[in-house]
Amino acid sequence: MIRVYRSGCTACEPSTVDPADWSMPPDTLWIDLINPTRQEDAAVERALGLAVPTREEMAELEASSRVYRENGATYATADLITHGDDALPGLEPVTFVLTDGPLVTVRYTDPRPFAMMVDKLGREPALCTSGADMFLNLMEAVIDRNSDVLSRNGARVEGIAGHIFSGGRAVGFDKLITKLGQAQMASARIEQSLAGLLRIFAFVGMDERVDTDEARSHLWSLGRDADSLIAHNQSVAVAINFQLSAALGLINIEQSSIIKIFSVAAVAFLPPTLIASIYGMNFEHMPELPQPWAYPAAIAAMLVSAVLPLAWFKRKGWL
Repeated sequence: MIRVYRSGCTACEPSTVDPADWSMPPDTLWIDLINPTRQEDAAVERALGLAVPTREEMAELEASSRVYRENGATYATADLITHGDDALPGLEPVTFVLTDGPLVTVRYTDPRPFAMMVDKLGREPALCTSGADMFLNLMEAVIDRNSDVLSRNGARVEGIAGHIFSGGRAVGFDKLITKLGQAQMASARIEQSLAGLLRIFAFVGMDERVDTDEARSHLWSLGRDADSLIAHNQSVAVAINFQLSAALGLINIEQSSIIKIFSVAAVAFLPPTLIASIYGMNFEHMPELPQPWAYPAAIAAMLVSAVLPLAWFKRKGWL
């Protein structure tokens, strides 16, 4: 689908167009390609005289395929967070093409910043001035969304910490470890997205389309925000690693306590077992067997031999 945002309106409203007979309106500020077909790609390429990257090209990881200039246009591909409200957000590439005319975006998913940008354009029509301004404001929405996802992930990690350090038994820690793993993956994806945005900001900063003081200030502010979010995200990652180590340590402590109980029980019952084994022997000459006090004495000896090791362990602080 092709969505076109035009200036000269009370609001920048999207309009769906037919690629078969489409020509770009002269007042177009933003062309948004969503899951475009080959015909829609060709229609935009004819209108702008520029190549539209394919989904396979957008997925490439090398820097030369992510940020580059071609035929006077600046191409920048960023990995944006998707499904940010889930425990495990996704990450999908989106390409931004800065031209002398409109901004072109190519995406095969629906990240929240695009809806946020449409709402903002509806409230503030004055934002519709140029493709470069559209790019900067869209990047601002992306940074805001990353901040929201990061805050949610940090709050989730804090909640897990409350369970781990509540002082109770390490019951259900397997689920907490799963949640920590999801939080760690979310943190890694957030940092990957922010690092890609910083690379884009550095590259676009050399573009002549953002050569005004206001645009450069806006771009610098976005870079500073991304830097601060990366620092915050790294602190969340450190907290995740600490909590994971603590959870595993508490599990080991509880398992060691259980093993200690079995070990103490084995040691405590070893002397009674020895006594019972001795008097269970079938020798003919065991002088105390005929005595009436023999059975009570054997029972008492077994009890005493069990209690004495337990008392010794308690005195040493092993119990």
